Amino acid sequence: MEKVYYFNFAVAYADTDAEGVMYHARYIEIAERARSDFSRHIAIPDGDIGFVAREVNIKYMRPLLLNDEFVVESRAVKFGGASMVIEQKFVKDDKICAIMNITIAYLGGDMRPKAIPENIVNLMS
Repeated sequence: MEKVYYFNFAVAYADTDAEGVMYHARYIEIAERARSDFSRHIAIPDGDIGFVAREVNIKYMRPLLLNDEFVVESRAVKFGGASMVIEQKFVKDDKICAIMNITIAYLGGDMRPKAIPENIVNLMS
């Protein structure tokens, strides 16, 4: 069963353009904060670097506006040996505003891809 992690957020003035629409690049920063929040309790083995972003894809479906409150729903949807894909949905009032998929790679201390430790896979799947 997939584990879903929820991160609540509200659009502030600094997140918007002159028309009060959330700037497209803010989605990436907010998604990173959501990933950091749910992975904060994951113990990365000493000497390993941990996860780094490899690829990001976003589909914008409806705008988020100034003062909108929404939730980012994050879940690991695909595991590879040294990488995984995290799907992050930006949801307001049960409507999906954007979907972001990010591929993250796991790196050892030598900055090379390394198999994701089993305890991390178990926590995220």
